Amino acid sequence: MSVLAWSNGQYTLDGEPYRILSGAIHYFRVVPDYWEDRLRKLKACGFNTVETYVAWNVHEPQQGEFRFQGLADVAAFVTLAGQLGLHVIVRPSPYICAEWEFGGLPAWLLREEGTQLRCMDPAYLAHVDRYYDVLIPELLPLLSTNGGPILAVQVENEYGSYGNDTAYMQYLREGLEKRGVDVLLFTSDGPTDEMLLGGTIEDVHATVNFGSRAAESFAKYREYRKDEPLMVMEYWNGWFDHWGEPHHVRDAADVAQVMDDMLESGSSVNVYMFHGGTNFGFYNGANHIRQYEPTVTSYDYDAMLTEWGDVTDKYRAVRAVMEKHGIPEGGALPAPIPKRAYGEVALAQRSGLFTQLDVLSEPVRMTATATMEQLGQSYGFILYSTELRGPRNNQKLHIRDVHDRALVFLDGRPLGVIERWNNEPLDISVPAGGARLDILVENMGRINYGPLLRDPKGITKGVLLDNQFQFDWTIRPLPLYSEELAGIQYETAAAPEPGPAFYRGYFDAEEIGDTFLRLDGWGKGVAWINGFNLGRYWEAGPQRTLYVPGPLLRQGRNEIVLFELHQPAEGAVIALTDRPDLGIVADMDQSALHFVTDAVEE
Repeated sequence: MSVLAWSNGQYTLDGEPYRILSGAIHYFRVVPDYWEDRLRKLKACGFNTVETYVAWNVHEPQQGEFRFQGLADVAAFVTLAGQLGLHVIVRPSPYICAEWEFGGLPAWLLREEGTQLRCMDPAYLAHVDRYYDVLIPELLPLLSTNGGPILAVQVENEYGSYGNDTAYMQYLREGLEKRGVDVLLFTSDGPTDEMLLGGTIEDVHATVNFGSRAAESFAKYREYRKDEPLMVMEYWNGWFDHWGEPHHVRDAADVAQVMDDMLESGSSVNVYMFHGGTNFGFYNGANHIRQYEPTVTSYDYDAMLTEWGDVTDKYRAVRAVMEKHGIPEGGALPAPIPKRAYGEVALAQRSGLFTQLDVLSEPVRMTATATMEQLGQSYGFILYSTELRGPRNNQKLHIRDVHDRALVFLDGRPLGVIERWNNEPLDISVPAGGARLDILVENMGRINYGPLLRDPKGITKGVLLDNQFQFDWTIRPLPLYSEELAGIQYETAAAPEPGPAFYRGYFDAEEIGDTFLRLDGWGKGVAWINGFNLGRYWEAGPQRTLYVPGPLLRQGRNEIVLFELHQPAEGAVIALTDRPDLGIVADMDQSALHFVTDAVEE
């Protein structure tokens, strides 16, 4: 049994002075076959601890249906870390941010319009309690007080950037304790008055998050916590990307210098991220500061390990700082995982979306439009269809508050696109005999940070022709589960056609290795390999390739499926290459890394 505690500004482990040197790796962003590789690389660098969030929506994707297998096997990840000689910090707070879909909250919470999130709302807390009744027993045997590797557990995450409900924070803390969590509890917030006032509770250890200006951040922290040890729970050593922006890169020397400053001050630290991984499937989040900005599929984060697990200059620079401070290496560095180029793949089969609707979905008749959540759907796409009566000449089609991107069709012909961030109406004319209107809406990721966290998807406030609401809709939820895709009937693809369609092709792999799916000439959509949802692609960039971990491949024949929303360019190809491409690089403004509110205040 080991106990992490603190006194007189110093952590102790079993009564001896201790410094936490941690790196963040999220088990749900890394295929399980690679957990050991990433953890060994963390330890080899000299870190003694791994930190991970616990994503509620990964473990309870449908209300009352819990999942702890595969990517969701948090206990296996923690156990493996312990077997490798690492301690673990676990952050199971109901909300995690993490640029993850809805900040880790399950989308089904939004079915109940009156339920308030992250506060002392009884309905919300009842859901949290039912989740913790299942989750916490998974973790209890792994607490250090029970001989496991978990030294500390987070109560709530960056709560000061959202609310100030101290009773809610105490409720979560007491809920952990009554379920048997008896290791060190903590909170983490940015180093501002607002955040430290709203996000901390007096008798729970407080930590801070930032990416630069360490002395200034610690000074603010000391105004509130004079005797507690310094701990940077998130040292942001890189940053994430939004679609349509450049790829963010931070100078390795700058990262090392701030790390040096923190160690000189005597602080403990958790590097966020040591290894970012991937937002597989539909799990990327989004921000909304000036406008809605969805996060890309890659969560490379310009971290110490790349998305595909390679050591970077940043890794070597931080290792040099740790050596300067007398921190030894933790073992041999595993060799890089082989990369393979499998060449171009012909997607010779095509199936238009509108021909396969009965395979993919059951229709729902409703008077007015409804959101995904109201229909019990969390992710993917949703199709709204109605019959318009004519004649109507030169009118405007308005979609009120579409979340997030709508493709509009009139009698099967593309009419245009309406986007949340560019919600301009479309010109429409309806012939005397009437016409069919179809609106395909993509959920591009729920907001994961800030006051706009409640983010229902689909058409949220109705459809108008000029100023007239349109009623009588047939709605089809399209979550695009892999088992549904298996029933699609394909035909040999001819020349490229407009409109959303599925494309399928095959390739052979004699030797298995990591590879990267390149989609030059394709517009926007989703990619699956052997039934596994790799995530979204979009010509808007910056990301130009999707990471394909080797364990997803099979020796022999492998299947690739794309759901392309628009139309591939003439001569468009896909290729499996051994070279990643995360897009055009933009050096980061380091001042924006002090804490997230800098971006809000600009």
